[in-house]
Amino acid sequence: MSTAPTGPSPGNGPADPRDFTYSVVIPVFNSEPIIGTTIDRTLAVLRDAGLRHELILVNDGSQDGSWAVISERARTTPGVVAIDLLTNYGQHHANVAGMRESTGDYVITMDDDLQNPPDQVLLLIERAMEGHDVVFGRFETKQAAGYRRLGSRVIALINRRVFGQPANLTVSNFRILRRDVVARIVASRTAHPYITGQALMYSSQRANVDVRHDPRPVGASNYNLVRIVRLVMTILFSYSSFPLRLGSLLGFLLAGLSFLFGVYLVASRLMTDTRVPGWTSVMVLLSMFSGFTIALLSIVGEYVVRTLNAVSDPVTSHVAELVRGPAEQPG
Repeated sequence: MSTAPTGPSPGNGPADPRDFTYSVVIPVFNSEPIIGTTIDRTLAVLRDAGLRHELILVNDGSQDGSWAVISERARTTPGVVAIDLLTNYGQHHANVAGMRESTGDYVITMDDDLQNPPDQVLLLIERAMEGHDVVFGRFETKQAAGYRRLGSRVIALINRRVFGQPANLTVSNFRILRRDVVARIVASRTAHPYITGQALMYSSQRANVDVRHDPRPVGASNYNLVRIVRLVMTILFSYSSFPLRLGSLLGFLLAGLSFLFGVYLVASRLMTDTRVPGWTSVMVLLSMFSGFTIALLSIVGEYVVRTLNAVSDPVTSHVAELVRGPAEQPG
């Protein structure tokens, strides 16, 4: 897959969005009551705008009838692709699976619950036509629980440290990525994809556009506190050596304190009498070796993680079934 830019360049003026093709990737998880409406509204927006498009729906191990809905739409609707993953891998894995099947010059990722209104896709496209390779939707008012907004702030801090996210850039899962950026993400050898961070790593012309964020019309969000914690752990342990370096620092600190404690015990033994022969030497050796062991394990762990990242299987999910829509009939 080529990684050469396939879109407009900055400074040349806005391009015509009708000159390009678009793939909209939507991970689907337990959204049977609403996914049909999401499909209809998204297709209507793209068709009314005269844009060449495909809609890729990735069923991420739903336990309701979501697969039945999207697979039927794919069988009967041109330009719709339905992918059924073997099990629940998570939103970022589902996005990568959709990206692998995408063919558009640009790929748009959005949620399945209509909190990302389909008509706002046109704002992402318009901003991308100015020459940006990644555009993130910046929500004017985010309709989410307090813990989710707090989690977003924590993740933003980590993104700035790990991926160099600019302070004036707001990231979200509602975004458009140029084909060359998508190709780099798909080719990335990591067992734990994180699309936002990878988009920051593999792009140079990023931008924001203000978009609307609507309340979820049906049901409750599947993105709970546990998933946020898992995402934070994925970012820290898959893309950063910070936890291991922190462990190394603590190990060396403990080793230093153990050494000082040993000096104190030796001095205490020389200056006072003890009734337990050998106690001082045992405590000194135990303290020092414990500290050094923690430090050495942390160092070895860092090399292990780097090795695992280098040899990770690039296939992050497995497809159980794929249904591709019928070909467009010539008009």
